[in-house]
Amino acid sequence: MSEYDHEPIRGLPEALPEDEHIIWQGAPDWKQMAASALHIRLSLFYFAIIAGVALTRGDPTTAAAMVAFALLVTAFFALFSYGVGRTTVYTLTNKRIVLRIGVALNKCINIPLSEIETANLKMLSGDTGSIVMTLKGMPRMGYIMLWPHARSLRFVRPQPMLRAIPDARKVAKSMFDATSAMQPIAQIDDAVSVPSTEGLPA
Repeated sequence: MSEYDHEPIRGLPEALPEDEHIIWQGAPDWKQMAASALHIRLSLFYFAIIAGVALTRGDPTTAAAMVAFALLVTAFFALFSYGVGRTTVYTLTNKRIVLRIGVALNKCINIPLSEIETANLKMLSGDTGSIVMTLKGMPRMGYIMLWPHARSLRFVRPQPMLRAIPDARKVAKSMFDATSAMQPIAQIDDAVSVPSTEGLPA
């Protein structure tokens, strides 16, 4: 028996009203999640630098310890990202976006399309990308509650996101069309406003 067996529709806590229908459902690509949200490449580079410095100083013990730490961290990040990919369901309907998230404790977050102020698409590798949303006046969501489905370092006004989703341009277009039917919204496009130094709008 799965903890999601109670869902009347996959990814949704309750059945949809008659005037609401699903446009798209998807989940993060866990490998891209590890690279973008957890910055696994940066972690490996960090440990590699320390190991390299230790070797140049004639300290193979420290170098070996850093390699072991790197393998441990990589395994943990990969396992966590895999869990996120398996348990997350993003749902776009003609009225809202629902984030079913949480590896240990699952929760559903409803974002009405009428509450989206702007949405930006950040392409990653291949057709994978992330869509970052800026919301209007709906109750503020906690960064910890959202993470890793939130833009990095936006603690005061967290920005929820659909992270590392395949076929991201098509999803962004569907989201734009659905939101435009509810209210005007800025065109979803590659997010030039997101600093490239972050690697990803998280």
